[in-house]
Amino acid sequence: MKTSYAFFLSIIIILLPFEANAQNNLLGKIEFPNSGAPEAQADFMQGMLFLHNFEYEDAARAFRRAQQKDPDFALAYYGEAKTHNHPIWQQQDREAAMGVLNQLGETPEARQAKAGTQHEKDYLHTLEVLYGNTQESKGKTKEERDDLYRQAMKKLHEKYTNDNEATVFYGLSILGTAHEGRDFGTYMQAAAELMPVWDTNKKHPGAAHYLIHSFDDPIHAPLGLPMAKAYAEIAPAAAHAQHMTSHIFLALGMWERVINANVIARNVQTGRQKELGEQTTVCGHYPWWLQYGYLQEGKTEKARQVLAKCYERVQTSPDSSEKWHFSVMKAHQIVDTENWGQADAWTSNYQPNTNGSPNYYFTNAYAAIENGEMGRGKESLAKLEQTEQNPERDIQIKQLKGLLQIAQGNTEKGVSLLREAVAAEWKLPIDFGPPTIVKPSAELLGDALMKLGRHEDAMKAYKKQLERTPKRRLSLDGVEQAHGS
Repeated sequence: MKTSYAFFLSIIIILLPFEANAQNNLLGKIEFPNSGAPEAQADFMQGMLFLHNFEYEDAARAFRRAQQKDPDFALAYYGEAKTHNHPIWQQQDREAAMGVLNQLGETPEARQAKAGTQHEKDYLHTLEVLYGNTQESKGKTKEERDDLYRQAMKKLHEKYTNDNEATVFYGLSILGTAHEGRDFGTYMQAAAELMPVWDTNKKHPGAAHYLIHSFDDPIHAPLGLPMAKAYAEIAPAAAHAQHMTSHIFLALGMWERVINANVIARNVQTGRQKELGEQTTVCGHYPWWLQYGYLQEGKTEKARQVLAKCYERVQTSPDSSEKWHFSVMKAHQIVDTENWGQADAWTSNYQPNTNGSPNYYFTNAYAAIENGEMGRGKESLAKLEQTEQNPERDIQIKQLKGLLQIAQGNTEKGVSLLREAVAAEWKLPIDFGPPTIVKPSAELLGDALMKLGRHEDAMKAYKKQLERTPKRRLSLDGVEQAHGS
């Protein structure tokens, strides 16, 4: 695998910058017949390929180039408007999307008149539903419009049964209705629609990508392994594609592959950012997953180096995403190495309710308790309690209160609180990445039980955790220690 990853990385570096005709072969293969001008086709297809790979900014640039070459190319506006809807992430910028659609025409009727075929009119209509411009969707919430859009995409898919794009976007629309987080029934419905496209076109980036999302949990991840192994080769020029493979690898505890995938994703992203003159991402999605992979492999110094680059950034003027990623990366570094003294080495000027502060305060509190500094632990716990309420934060508060009770000699009360934290965490959807409750509750319970000499109960707790986070290093170590005690 190392040779394979290096080979693809060398290809990516050689073939930058991103020129439409040459680049499209490095983003996947799709067919989307349309009425746009011939000179706009390469840019339009590049936009569609980037869209399937969730490279939204590059997709928008490509669609705008297609619009410049054919100002009446309806699907080029459709594509750009679609870059402002991110179904998996439950994000939508309706105002920006409408700004694009209004360039094509100021009303749905005017936009329909610009579409060259009924096929294209039907595609445009689905966006009118999504963005609240039809009788049934006007005035609805985003979640309600997501559900209506799913119905519209189903009709489109059923009308054009041989149109793989309609099918794939229908599958994605299904995933976009999982508003409460991962729901196996919803995700499997999406997979059922996507599989036939994958079976007929193993180069389709959307089919591979959305199936990985459908399967990226410990139960279903084996079903997504063929797509994960293929996706990096399907779209070597898309950083997100390189990263997405690690969704399956992480769910299966394949740490070396997690590391390799995110090294390449980070390098592809950095190359593109430098080409565009943008600031490179050192506190972001790919560095976070990379650091976590290193920690699970026991490569703590390499993990520390990833965190150090992020720490340098947050010492300046970090944005909210950088703050959040620093907080979770610091937490993993401290928690997963159990180097409690390092908590004071990675400090930041957080205030309660700033983005990232819950994990930051949790880590400081947890490290202080482990160091026997109960006063400092209680201070950080108090700051954690001032942050915005959400289920994950509430679980972390319960974890810390349980540890404090045990430290104060109230053993059974403390263990009971930790068991409550486990029960609450198990009610949440499974993370599709590194744990955002940075000390998983069942593992924490196992640690506490081990210190109390209750080795058999500790073993059960660690094994329970491994069901949710397969091959997590500290849980595996816990099983081994409990077995040997």
